[in-house]
Amino acid sequence: MMPAATHHIGLTVADLERSAGFWSALLGVTPGPVEQLRGPQLGRLVGYPSVCIDRRWLTLPGGPSLELLQYLEPDEAGYETGTAHPGNVHVCLAVDDLPSAHAHAEACGAVPVTGGGWIEVPAGPQAGARIAYLRDPDGVTIELFQPRHQPASTGTAEG
Repeated sequence: MMPAATHHIGLTVADLERSAGFWSALLGVTPGPVEQLRGPQLGRLVGYPSVCIDRRWLTLPGGPSLELLQYLEPDEAGYETGTAHPGNVHVCLAVDDLPSAHAHAEACGAVPVTGGGWIEVPAGPQAGARIAYLRDPDGVTIELFQPRHQPASTGTAEG
């Protein structure tokens, strides 16, 4: 199953304000407010159980959004290779049917990060959305994102 669209590109950064200033100046756009992400669902998604992340969005001219992420807890020394390291990039693909897209990605050689399944966002503006993280053969993170308004598959979701 092919993705419906590129939803966003995520960059892990060492200093959220510095990076937001850089990308804002470079692209001529205004970054959104800082949001703090945490909780067991997020920890399961990204593979770091006690994670806390600050995030800012920028709308890219003529394309998807740029998501800037600064991992706060635990500090970087506690992370193995993965999404927490500054300079890490992930590509988020919007999909209509997350279970089918997840199975397709695995069949292509992607390795799940999200405990072999996906999570459902429990609250906030994306409540009801389904998200999964997988890694390509080089370790690049692929996020599959099924917005809440999309029809759900009859498969079971973890989370």
